[in-house]
Amino acid sequence: MSFTTPPRPFDITALFPQLAPLARTATRLHPRPGSPTEHDSSVGGPLLWPADEPWPHCEGPHDSRVTRVVHSPDDIRLFRRRAMAAAERLRLNPEAPTVTPEELEAAQRFREGRPWFDGPIAMMPVAQLYARDIPFPCPPDADLLQVLWCPFEHEMAHPRTALFWRSSATVTDVLDAPPEPPIIQSARYLPEPCLFSPEQVTDYPNPSELSKELQDQLDDESRWESIDPALYSSYADDPGELYLNNLSTAPGWKTGGWTRWSPTDPKPRPCPECGTEQVPLLTIASSEWDGGSETWIPEEERTNPTPVPLGTQPGDFTEISIAGGYNLQLHACPASPDHPHIELVQ
Repeated sequence: MSFTTPPRPFDITALFPQLAPLARTATRLHPRPGSPTEHDSSVGGPLLWPADEPWPHCEGPHDSRVTRVVHSPDDIRLFRRRAMAAAERLRLNPEAPTVTPEELEAAQRFREGRPWFDGPIAMMPVAQLYARDIPFPCPPDADLLQVLWCPFEHEMAHPRTALFWRSSATVTDVLDAPPEPPIIQSARYLPEPCLFSPEQVTDYPNPSELSKELQDQLDDESRWESIDPALYSSYADDPGELYLNNLSTAPGWKTGGWTRWSPTDPKPRPCPECGTEQVPLLTIASSEWDGGSETWIPEEERTNPTPVPLGTQPGDFTEISIAGGYNLQLHACPASPDHPHIELVQ
């Protein structure tokens, strides 16, 4: 299924022509639950991984004091299936019980968790992107990007990621059953398998990346008087928020575009290897939209919402959550994408 971002409320470059040369193309990925194969671009799906290449493991450290309860991937998958069944039960019959006795018993077992595991942790597939489906910068000899992570927090409050670039044509014998970690720090670090529906949109910089002069113009209410008030009435006292939430950077999973800064101000992102300023490669988002960015909800979701498990927020299709609802943005070196990448939580 394809998804369509509604047109922006108005053409921001007509009001502020200085923004026109700053426009960048971003590709919203619109992940939705599905059954991807190793030949698909996906979230949390199987990877086109060579059978003769060792599967990556994280040596840690993994601190048992950080998390009181841990689960296996299969524990989490079973819990989600029950939550989806409960949501479907209530959809068909709003008078049905929200929770059955069997579900209560299963939830109690889930809360008890699994014993701790000491040892290397198999990394987990997060995303696979084929260049034929999704535009993103690749090394000259690659057409496939694979993103894995360790499902434990390390120096920062998010999983540690690893990028693998490869030529899909060279993979003739695919690894059938890659290892999985025996435990995961959080269910929110196990992606729900999803397929992508790429859509190109236009991104403009976060206000904090604009010149002081242009920021002041965006905050000047008189500059917005030519716009129909109905299009921005809820932002009449703060037009800068209108730009930030609705006219600048697209939310959700995407490649390219501009960095979505928040909660921190912009900071330099020099490549660790060559010093070139890195640019957004892939945004791993906690949700496709939130309460401040509802104008970005695809038109198809407004008329035929994608079902989500009971207890899951609309727009949270991958079941991932970064630092309580932020984005994990991976930045790559434009001089050479296979240089070490930078992780930012924003």
